[in-house]
Amino acid sequence: MKKASVEIGVGIFVLIGLACLGYLTIKLGRMELIGEGYYEVSARFTSVAGLTKGAQVDIAGVQVGKVSQITLDPDIKVAKIFMKIKEEISLAEDVIASVKTSGLIGDKYISLAPGGSEETIQPGGTIIETESAVDIESLVSKYVFGGVE
Repeated sequence: MKKASVEIGVGIFVLIGLACLGYLTIKLGRMELIGEGYYEVSARFTSVAGLTKGAQVDIAGVQVGKVSQITLDPDIKVAKIFMKIKEEISLAEDVIASVKTSGLIGDKYISLAPGGSEETIQPGGTIIETESAVDIESLVSKYVFGGVE
């Protein structure tokens, strides 16, 4: 009888441990069980070098979403990114999306500069105005090898 109660106690302890591990995996991995609360927009860039899936999307330094997918547009051979934006944030039709770097050699992220238009981008819409990342490696190599005038 005593052996059975010890085994039940150990079993309950293991189940609690697995539940805690699952919770931490979801929280630390920033997974979403339900995709509610966000809408998706896309943008096309000539270069998104260094940008990764899950990178933050911000307006005025405040995170308002994240990059959900990065693909190549096969028709015009440019990078197409998809962003999940919080539902309470409405983007003007003339918003400008830029690939920025946090710090000198930090992570890449998308910065949105709000526009002044009264029209908004609808879910599934596309941001037209974009600015690609500055490629620091090519700038340094041009300077080193005399390509800068």
